[in-house]
Amino acid sequence: MSQHTAISQLRNYISQQIIGQSNLVDRLIIALLADGHLLVEGAPGLAKTRAIKVLSEGVDAEFHRVQFTPDLLPADLTGTEIYRPQDASFQFQKGPLFHNLILADEINRAPAKVQSALLEAMAERQITVGSVTYPLPELFLVMATQNPLEQEGTYPLPEAQLDRFLMHIFVDYPSAESERDILHLTRNEARQGLSEPARPDDIMLQKTLFDARNETLDIYMSDELENYLLQLVLATRDPGKYDAKLADWLEYGASPRASMALDRCARAHAWLAGRDFVGPEDIQAIAHDVLRHRIILSFEAEAEGISKDHFINELIARIAVP
Repeated sequence: MSQHTAISQLRNYISQQIIGQSNLVDRLIIALLADGHLLVEGAPGLAKTRAIKVLSEGVDAEFHRVQFTPDLLPADLTGTEIYRPQDASFQFQKGPLFHNLILADEINRAPAKVQSALLEAMAERQITVGSVTYPLPELFLVMATQNPLEQEGTYPLPEAQLDRFLMHIFVDYPSAESERDILHLTRNEARQGLSEPARPDDIMLQKTLFDARNETLDIYMSDELENYLLQLVLATRDPGKYDAKLADWLEYGASPRASMALDRCARAHAWLAGRDFVGPEDIQAIAHDVLRHRIILSFEAEAEGISKDHFINELIARIAVP
């Protein structure tokens, strides 16, 4: 079985279990292929938790869910040293972050110390406890969720941590037709006595995923298109070059991590579409998810009701496509 076939089967399996959230499913697969983390924002009940649980059922990987709360401690994520009285020694007990797929549920409810422990894991793929550093698995993906409805008792994520997320996506309510299909799906699961989705017949091995990642890196991108990608990111730092009004809307632009993320995600998007080259449509399709959490709008923009997506749309409209 080819890597593309295996990934397609995985995407189809997730789509059968996560109805009405095709964008979330596609971004999960792209995050896997691009070796990055995902920040998902949406109201409760929109299958955010279910999505990564279903993903974990289709991949040969260890999954762990962590509910972030204000009383969470860094050791609850990283693990801690346990005293062994029989030989008067300490033994390190690994925490949830040593799994392959991590669900950080309601990530903005945990305080700064917990966020710093998670930041090291996301950025450096390692955990430091005392003077010892432990490497994390090669397959390591954090999907963090945020509830936009409740702000009391939450801690805004620092910009440095937001920058470590490959993409920031929003999930919305499903259509009436999709919600009807959701009713049928959950009713059938209840009838069969399933507390969680059944595993698929063919579970994708980690080696298959790593081979697919290498294939996406080999996707061709012309020099002109690479320049277009860079111009899009650089325009978030100096939008006045294209329109003085855009400069008034912006406080801070995207970092070089945006260029790297846009490159990896655009290649993965083209690979999933069955093409061996990146087109402008691949960059434009993924630009909002890559850039929206990496830019900060000015007070003037907020006063005018300008959203980050609107700002990105304006940039895309003004930059010539090769």
